[in-house]
Amino acid sequence: MKNLIMMLSAATLLMLSVSGCLTTKAEKGGLGGAAAGAVAGQAIGRNTEATLLGAAIGGMLGYVVGNEMDKADRQKVAHTYETVPDGQTNTWVNPNTQTRYQVTPQDTYQRGGRPCREAVILATIDGRPEKVHQTACRDSQGKWIVQGN
Repeated sequence: MKNLIMMLSAATLLMLSVSGCLTTKAEKGGLGGAAAGAVAGQAIGRNTEATLLGAAIGGMLGYVVGNEMDKADRQKVAHTYETVPDGQTNTWVNPNTQTRYQVTPQDTYQRGGRPCREAVILATIDGRPEKVHQTACRDSQGKWIVQGN
């Protein structure tokens, strides 16, 4: 347990130190996916190998989904955060990429006096489903900003 806490602390510090260098949604998606994958890998396998495998898979999936989303897709995700109740799904197909998206908000809560929402995004890219968990919070201008998870 002590090793897990040390590993998660080190991973958190590393993520915080590199997050300022990330410029694209793909990079941010990759980092968030890697973090979520590492936690899931550790929870499932309870060893370093499972944690590293989870981080690798999560990073790849987060990068792919972040890279595939264009401006119109990001606007639809923001619209979903704004209007779709928890547990309901908003679905669309990007006419340019043929990527199919299903976004299901899971939880709405307050952080620092501003609304935040967690969602599961399922993107079907070239026939392959890719699943990403994402959190977004509304900024002072009312825009939904994806958090580093």
